[in-house]
Amino acid sequence: MMRRVVAAIALFCCCAAQPAAARWLRADTNNFIIYSEGDEKSLRRFAENLQLFDATLRHRFNVPGGFEPNRLTIYLVPRAADVNRLSGGRLGPATAGFYSVTTDGSFAVSNRENDSNSGRGTPASQQILFHEYSHHFMKRYMPVAFPAWFIEGFAEYLSTVDFNKEGRPSVGMPVYSRAYGLIELPKIPAERLLFERPTAMKDSAQQDAYYGRAWLLTHMLYSDPKRAGQLLAYMQAINRGDDPAKAAPVAFGDLATLDKDLNAYLNRRLSYTLFHKAMVVEGEISIAPLSAAEDALLPLRLERLSSGGDHERLAAIAAKLQKLAAVHPGDAGIWYELAAAEWDKGDEHRSLPTTRAAVDKALALKTDHVRANVLLGRLLAAEMDAKGDYSDAAWRAVRKPIALANRTNPDDPLPLFEFFQSYVNQGQRPPAIALQGLAQAFSLEPENVTIRMNHAFALANKGDFDGATNLAKTIAFDPHDRGSGQNLLDQIEAMRGRGKDGGASDADVEAAAED
Repeated sequence: MMRRVVAAIALFCCCAAQPAAARWLRADTNNFIIYSEGDEKSLRRFAENLQLFDATLRHRFNVPGGFEPNRLTIYLVPRAADVNRLSGGRLGPATAGFYSVTTDGSFAVSNRENDSNSGRGTPASQQILFHEYSHHFMKRYMPVAFPAWFIEGFAEYLSTVDFNKEGRPSVGMPVYSRAYGLIELPKIPAERLLFERPTAMKDSAQQDAYYGRAWLLTHMLYSDPKRAGQLLAYMQAINRGDDPAKAAPVAFGDLATLDKDLNAYLNRRLSYTLFHKAMVVEGEISIAPLSAAEDALLPLRLERLSSGGDHERLAAIAAKLQKLAAVHPGDAGIWYELAAAEWDKGDEHRSLPTTRAAVDKALALKTDHVRANVLLGRLLAAEMDAKGDYSDAAWRAVRKPIALANRTNPDDPLPLFEFFQSYVNQGQRPPAIALQGLAQAFSLEPENVTIRMNHAFALANKGDFDGATNLAKTIAFDPHDRGSGQNLLDQIEAMRGRGKDGGASDADVEAAAED
């Protein structure tokens, strides 16, 4: 008995000496699903601040609140280095957060690490998160074309929003992380800033200077009374279809003078706006730990989502998922992730039998698994291609699991889009119900470029060329677009068949351009 007691004490002491493994927590709010390995207190603070920030943007830009049916998922990892590893280094060595829109939906990755400059400005982790969410907010709720410098300057300008004890936000605080690039690096002339994208910069130092100058120009146009109304005039002009190079001097005056004013503005004491209204968190914030299977799965899901289609990374992820499936064979989510990792390898590298086997196991465990049913529809289409059977019955079989996915979750844009796409792939004009589904998918996830482009074509096909052109401009002006937006514009104009120009109304851009 004594030996058993001693052994039990030794075992307890041994276990007690080991730090508890970090467990993922999930926070659910009106607008976000947030995953974090941090403690519940810090996650709740993150969630509250993010909801307050969302409330600030909605108040500022007159966007209705309430529960968002297609919420943004955010992953908080411990360190900036973890974010860079997830991105595979493709976004630059200093990447500390990123926002991505994939076929799986929109998500953002940030970190919980703050810099040593804790007494100067808002925390670094909060700035990164607010910057990335500002991109999402603009893409989802502000459906007009913005130039590249303003897209980045807008996100930087809002990244430093902070709240006092009453919940009143301060907007327009300095971005201290851009100080070195603004002061020490060669200045990018205003004329170059207005018409070039950050991707045109030759190195990371120039990109840092670009982001800093974009923030400074945005701050000046929002805050300097002498330039009141100029930002609005410029946005209205480019959304009417005016040549940006001709619209800029009309709106801003002489561009050399604009550059001199921008240099002088850097040396001025910058002002900020303290809102009179206190922001409040709408809805409840619930936090719960994940199950053991979900806890083990989540890092691998994040790896897959962040892989960028790299088949070698996906092969390594799939191998880990195979091992995890052996430990948790009754979890449908793991089998789906295994199928998705295999599918994401692309046509040249994926194994259709392996994908199908994993999907079948997922659906055997959960017949109404939304994404597994969508993937089954894709697999059936691939099998149809292999057989050369393009009968109506074969196409109905493809659409059957997609329709089930839509009935299971009508607020998931992917089944709606896949149902529409099946008719395009069949070479048929989509029926009204498929076009309605595409429009609904766009309303749920307007930031998705693939959905946006297809919706633009659908509008053009029914004669709404102005609406189609407006959507195409939002893609063409995106700082990360590589020509697809301009190609879309050219195709729509060819469809129009006449020289009439369309554009967004002044009211559409007024909220974003005035302060």
